[in-house]
Amino acid sequence: MSSTTTIRTARRRTVRVAAAALTAAAALSMTACNNSDDTASKPKAGASSADSSAGAQGSDAQPDNANGSDSGDGSAKGGGKGKFCRADDLTMEAVDSSPDEKVGDVTVQMTNKGAKTCSATGFAGVDLKDIDGTSAPVHRGGEQPRITDLKPGDTATFSISYKVDFSGDSLASPTHIIVTPPNETHSVSLKWPADALKLAGPYDDKIKVHPVGIAN
Repeated sequence: MSSTTTIRTARRRTVRVAAAALTAAAALSMTACNNSDDTASKPKAGASSADSSAGAQGSDAQPDNANGSDSGDGSAKGGGKGKFCRADDLTMEAVDSSPDEKVGDVTVQMTNKGAKTCSATGFAGVDLKDIDGTSAPVHRGGEQPRITDLKPGDTATFSISYKVDFSGDSLASPTHIIVTPPNETHSVSLKWPADALKLAGPYDDKIKVHPVGIAN
């Protein structure tokens, strides 16, 4: 074999070895990239269940007082030990309680006819219905309500004070008292006491409803 042929053969071998080395390097680089992508796309051990659990907890989370006044402890809005008394829990009656002929006062009695203690803490909502069919809300007095828990059979009261008519010309002639117990939405219609002193109209802020308290 001539020296020229030997040189050509050596060059061909060198080119083949270099090409093979480049091919192997490229294959290794692609494999490394693929492994890197797979690793990045896979969650860390335990991360998947923890993340999904946290997401579910956030979407279902409720505030501490989500049940509000229906939570049963009566504390959501300043009540006592029991849940708030509902209209259906109470037997109500309005009676004349004027101390004399100069001061008008009507007392509403509320007796717990239920089997559990309930709270009547606060102001009752009161509207006076007139003989002409119209009604007007009664304004609250300035007293601070006290916790009023009613055990089964206990009675609480609140009063409506008003200015007495001495002229005989008052056009105010209430026939019914529409009572909504504290923290309740349902109302009860009670007859205005027939023996109550004549109310001096108009229906304005001279008529006051006072907080509920335990009957003496």
